[in-house]
Amino acid sequence: MGKKKQVDDSIIPIDIAPSDPGYLRASRKKITKQEAQRLRSLKLTAPCFLDNIPCRARSKRRVTRKKSTSKLKNKLDSGSFECYLETLWSRLPADKRDLFTRLDCQWFAWYRKASYREKVLSWVKRKEIFSTKYVLVPIVCWGHWSLLIFCHFGESLQSKTRTPCILLLDSLQMSDPLRLEADIRRFMFDIYKAKGRPENKRMIYQVPLLVPKVPQQRNGKECGNFVLYFINLFVKSAPENFNINDYPYFMKNDWFNAEAVERFCERLHFGM
Repeated sequence: MGKKKQVDDSIIPIDIAPSDPGYLRASRKKITKQEAQRLRSLKLTAPCFLDNIPCRARSKRRVTRKKSTSKLKNKLDSGSFECYLETLWSRLPADKRDLFTRLDCQWFAWYRKASYREKVLSWVKRKEIFSTKYVLVPIVCWGHWSLLIFCHFGESLQSKTRTPCILLLDSLQMSDPLRLEADIRRFMFDIYKAKGRPENKRMIYQVPLLVPKVPQQRNGKECGNFVLYFINLFVKSAPENFNINDYPYFMKNDWFNAEAVERFCERLHFGM
């Protein structure tokens, strides 16, 4: 991995309804008292950067299944997530990887901070994001991981055959994934602007933002593992030409079970 950028990665809650009326807003969803209590129990407001799982070469010593499983139950910090993602990415078929561009897991969080916004856009500008079918953007906000996917990012927004769209995969949908909509659309618009594209904010608003009903996590620590598994399965199964008429494809609530995530993460922890 390259040299780590020295950036303050503390997560500060930011209002997603900015004062600038020109930016697109996301509507807030009311939740019941029971849902609110469950959210508090999952401690979503606590950062996911408390437990560091070192990513290192497999030890020659025998490690019990119980010990390895206990490590996998820790929350993933951004460094561990990127390390595991590098391992995962190297094991995926090359022809599948070629359909994707992926962004660093901290870039979206940094973009949401005005002081880092231009820097992040300069990093994104160096990426060939318009030449691949999909752009993967792992997100960690408010201590919770989710996966943003831009489909046909480089196509015209008026295309009828390859319609650009946005997927947001979240293993805790009761937390209202669409609270990030305004920031996602602003991010999309600023990328187009940085790349010299003609799309305006009205056109960005017309791009479908889809939140498929994917399998849900069972506690407050699994979100990072779920995002890694989302990436693993999506890259392997994504069609070469995503058609919005065939949505949600394989992304349904029975896509996989929690045990499959555990087995996947255990393999990933030991280099697959």
